[in-house]
Amino acid sequence: MRHYFGTDGIRGTVGEGHITPDFILKLGWAAGQVLGKGGGKILIGKDTRISGYMFESALEAGLVAAGVNIRLLGPMTTPGVAYLTRTFRASAGIVITASHNPFQDNGIKFFSADGDKLPDEVELAIEAELDKPIRTVDSSKLGKVKRIDDANGRYIEFCKGTIPSSMNFSDVKIVVDCANGATYNTAPYVFEELGATVVRLGTDPDGFNINHELGSTKPKALCQAVVEQGADLGIAFDGDGDRVLMSDSKGNLVDGDQLLYIIAKSRLLAGAMRGEVVGTLMSNLGFEHALQRLEVGLVRTKVGDRYIMEHLKGADGILGGEPSGHIICRDRTTTGDGIVAALQVLAALKRLDSNLDDLSAEVERYPQVLVNVRLDERRDIVSLPAVRDAVLAAERELGGRGRVLLRPSGTEPLVRVMVEGHDGQEVSRLADWLAGVVRDQIGC
Repeated sequence: MRHYFGTDGIRGTVGEGHITPDFILKLGWAAGQVLGKGGGKILIGKDTRISGYMFESALEAGLVAAGVNIRLLGPMTTPGVAYLTRTFRASAGIVITASHNPFQDNGIKFFSADGDKLPDEVELAIEAELDKPIRTVDSSKLGKVKRIDDANGRYIEFCKGTIPSSMNFSDVKIVVDCANGATYNTAPYVFEELGATVVRLGTDPDGFNINHELGSTKPKALCQAVVEQGADLGIAFDGDGDRVLMSDSKGNLVDGDQLLYIIAKSRLLAGAMRGEVVGTLMSNLGFEHALQRLEVGLVRTKVGDRYIMEHLKGADGILGGEPSGHIICRDRTTTGDGIVAALQVLAALKRLDSNLDDLSAEVERYPQVLVNVRLDERRDIVSLPAVRDAVLAAERELGGRGRVLLRPSGTEPLVRVMVEGHDGQEVSRLADWLAGVVRDQIGC
């Protein structure tokens, strides 16, 4: 049982719970005890939220007290930190970010020396150290801190290297929305250096405007800008750059399922597809059917990119992701990377001699309704007999034309009720009915 780590690091509201300077200082020390043994070095990057300065200093103090050397990257995407951790042969990488959350939140993500998310046993080892008092090493063994001044340039070159060197996008006009987050100083340059005409959105962070009405969680501005600018497509990232969504030339949103389909189709044409595509319980049924037409299978995991990566590694697959835009191209990098995924889509458009409008339309997104039912406390609602019977009744009514999913939230006292199918009205009616059954069972 983990007490501090969630499904993707530690996250919360600044000044509350574990997201305080004193806890983050001790977290740095504990991480140094586990990850920095043997005099290694640890990289620290951050997104653009104002509290990043405070937590960077706290982590730095804790790690130095543990005798760990530090390399500061400054504003850097989460996948950028993963890449640089590998190339610098560091013991670990740390990112100060709350991803797609508003600026009031922040958190800490960790990467191993291989650029992977930490396994459970390592997180548990860090938690065990958090329960001990801090012991500062002898002054002669304190860690040293240096800044890597060319970190952005290194990451930009890595991203460009994930597509063929002969490929350029000089005939493409792109709106790039960086959500005033960590991609602001890398993503526009990647696409410009590959020849594209780039219209910039969300590239002026002030510490407070990260993810505010922009980015992959608020794509309306991107879709409008694509139409207004007469662009061929638009690309939106989240605050730490591990998610990407797109807009076609008509301003229609293209989600992670559709982007994954386009990459898979291109890999097939190139003879480079390996294994099944890995999605989650939220992957759209229309996406699964589109892959079937390509004779490619879809495997569903629990929601969360760590579960996708676990399955990809176990099956030696290369492609996986979520509708939200977490896309893992394991034949290119070790974690979900919004810039790298976007480049794979652009390369696919070239390879398939098509455009985003037509290729995304090959995936019919079936209506999917999600209703959240709040609980007064965390408890197992899904296994209650009345709830199970209701789910079976809804599945019988859909008759194979859709899916029903009830799952507890991993971060909040919620039950998420999802119904998906061909008929939007039927889907909405069944979702509301199932949510009502859940509420009846908890006395709401």
